[in-house]
Amino acid sequence: MDKAQLTRKQKEFFEYILDYRREHSIWPTYREIADEFGYKSPNSVTQNLQALLKKGILYKTDEEEYEVTPEFDDQALAYETGIPVRGIIAAGYLQEAVEANLGTITLEHLFPNLNKMFALRVSGQSMRDTGIFDGDFVLLMDDDINDGDIGAVMYNGETSLKRIYYGKDGLRLEPANDQYSDILIEPGIFEEVQVLGKYVGHVNRSGIYKHSKKNMIN
Repeated sequence: MDKAQLTRKQKEFFEYILDYRREHSIWPTYREIADEFGYKSPNSVTQNLQALLKKGILYKTDEEEYEVTPEFDDQALAYETGIPVRGIIAAGYLQEAVEANLGTITLEHLFPNLNKMFALRVSGQSMRDTGIFDGDFVLLMDDDINDGDIGAVMYNGETSLKRIYYGKDGLRLEPANDQYSDILIEPGIFEEVQVLGKYVGHVNRSGIYKHSKKNMIN
């Protein structure tokens, strides 16, 4: 079961249960859950629990009690869920500190249209000057590539990550490293080129790097 298949409300419901249990070492009551989410009836709590049960996030013990499936019941889950927003920080005059649980920043916030994205591991240094190095993971979107965008293409069974330009002489794949030469694809064999995806960012041990928003389609 992939937790990404939960709806936004189901994620919030599940995260509340986890946060409460970590803080109090017990599950919240039906009434506490109902009050947290503004449910008018405990039946709404039951419906959400049943949805998590059906999706494999929860299971029932021999005593017919709900419990969290082990693979979703550890500290790594908080990372997979998102980055916790713990309050408000002033960026003007000094203000009183405000601590609050304001939810999480998820991959959906960082990368719109997440369902259209996938990653490939980089082999080589031809895009070094854009900050993309050997061993990095490039994040690609299943989308059209405009003239000058960075994208992944396949040609005659071979792949390459380059800046792509369209011209009257065909397709030009431009590296970002002067130790590499352009790759030119003539019009006669243009149909053999498959565009795999449009570059929207990359990931390495230093963090996540998002491509300039002006070149992204949201």
